[in-house]
Amino acid sequence: MNFIDTHTHLDGEEFDADRDETIARAKAAGVSKVFIPAIDMPSVSRVLAVCDSYPGYAYPMIGLHPEEVKADWKDVLKEMKPVLDANRDKVIAVGEVGLDYYWSREFEQEQLDAFEEQVRWSVEYRLPLMIHCRKGQNEMVRLLRRYEKDLPGGVFHCFTGNEKEAAELLSFDKFVLGIGGVLTFKKSHLPEVLPTIPLDRVVLETDSPYMAPVPMRGKRNESAYVAYVLKRMAECYGVREEQVAEATNDNVKRVFSIS
Repeated sequence: MNFIDTHTHLDGEEFDADRDETIARAKAAGVSKVFIPAIDMPSVSRVLAVCDSYPGYAYPMIGLHPEEVKADWKDVLKEMKPVLDANRDKVIAVGEVGLDYYWSREFEQEQLDAFEEQVRWSVEYRLPLMIHCRKGQNEMVRLLRRYEKDLPGGVFHCFTGNEKEAAELLSFDKFVLGIGGVLTFKKSHLPEVLPTIPLDRVVLETDSPYMAPVPMRGKRNESAYVAYVLKRMAECYGVREEQVAEATNDNVKRVFSIS
């Protein structure tokens, strides 16, 4: 049984000491591919380098994370886009992009403008979006509606919302929800929400090194642990783990055009 971790920050310094071993553990657990998002300009080169080190296994995404959007966002994107262009044959998505007003709205307009520019990249390059959104779903949805007919699709990463929020996001019919370790948390309401979401509209993710699932909570997260998310997902849907693996793999292929 093989499955895919659609979101891991494997380029991070947290993995510098044992990246090869981390990949080996992921493969042993059944992870057949990992997708790695950039978050800022320095991370772009790291992501590309890591993916070059594991060809056919690690796949890069390029984008500016909303928490990294500052007053100089135009300069950053001006530097980032040529790299995306030069690596168009490798890059599988524009990401990690979106809106994050959890801590502050200091750069609210800048985040909106930077997100919109990268949504245009998605349309231009026919690349799906890997979207991060915290405390900004209304603004995000309004922006995406303007491009809805032209967007190739994408993932609403780290979905933790309720039934109504899920339905609103899934009204974008080429998008899926990224489900990670939160599904396994004791106080999470996701186990009740998930059965209302069609199995053909979800993908697996870790967001490692963050948000390790139970029973690894409190430890550094890594791609091998996506198996725990898959197990809990199968329990929530009342199906076999193999069925979840097959369905989520099919969803990845559909969104990212990867065989």
